[in-house]
Amino acid sequence: MDLYILLGVQREASEGDIKRAYRRLARRWHPDINPGDREAAVRFQQVLEAYETLIDPDRRRRYDAGQASPLPPPASSFGFTGFDFSSRVHAERTTTFGDLFEEVFARRRDPRLVPERGADIHVHARLGFEEAWRGAERAVTITRHHACQECAGSGFQRVSETACVSCEGSGTVRSVRGHMVFAKNCPRCAGTGILRQERCGTCHGQGVTPRTDALTVQVPAGTPDGARLRLGGKGHAGVRGGAPGDLYLDVHVEPHQLFRRDGDDVHMVLPIAVHEAGLGARIEVPTPDGTARVRVPPGTQSGQRFRLRERGVPTRLGGRGDLVVEVRLTLPPLLDERSKELLREFGRINGESVRARIGA
Repeated sequence: MDLYILLGVQREASEGDIKRAYRRLARRWHPDINPGDREAAVRFQQVLEAYETLIDPDRRRRYDAGQASPLPPPASSFGFTGFDFSSRVHAERTTTFGDLFEEVFARRRDPRLVPERGADIHVHARLGFEEAWRGAERAVTITRHHACQECAGSGFQRVSETACVSCEGSGTVRSVRGHMVFAKNCPRCAGTGILRQERCGTCHGQGVTPRTDALTVQVPAGTPDGARLRLGGKGHAGVRGGAPGDLYLDVHVEPHQLFRRDGDDVHMVLPIAVHEAGLGARIEVPTPDGTARVRVPPGTQSGQRFRLRERGVPTRLGGRGDLVVEVRLTLPPLLDERSKELLREFGRINGESVRARIGA
């Protein structure tokens, strides 16, 4: 098999390209990530041999010149190897038939070794009413897990070739059930008898390390109170090559002394004088993005509402809600004698009681 094709790189690939390709494939095929998977162990050994050949300038030059580079032979699988009736072997009283063959048939993956998705992160942000109306930026500081730089997120580092201490260089480990002896691939060296990697000391094999980051989050215009904004992939990095989590920003909008939001509409109360309500008027009212003019017709009653189209909150679809203005009749705090006399005359002219219809 062509070693360049095996690693997925071009023949003119640089040393950095080869290292990146190896790390990517090692995270996929490493025996600790695929425990008990014989095919994965074989693929990992092939990838490792290809990497060691192409990363060494002399071996790569000989390979390019036509010298074959042998790939590691498939490792032996788990199996029954015989009986042992020596005096040092004793069957456990609790050994059952299921326990006896559990390691032969079970191929369950250790949940501690499979890739795991990173955890989500939740942060909070407080915005003023006008900021939520127009949109704003918020700087958030979070401590999250990143892929370990020492091992590129794989959880393992290369070491000098040494005999595996778990299997004493044989590539197999033995287990005894009663007088039956079983052998299986050594999980630490994938059945090769040689250790070329060890767990990363920086991340302790997890492939991630903590780091504090400052992020700028864009809050869209018209964001309501209680909204939750999602930033995909900005949470904790996944463990052993897993997908990263997400970052969630929970928004709290401060109440406003004049405006009240109801969906995409904005409500406000507008005080008006007696003469404005009776004679009618055109009144300028404030809004979060400027002023608007409300026409109050003659004879307007207190509590009457007027709707100003598309002067409300911006929506995600590009439109806007409405501004709802409720007028409230307000008398001046003090009346001089002339004003009082005018009001008495007004009462004599309009003598009908405003409460005449109550109970009618």
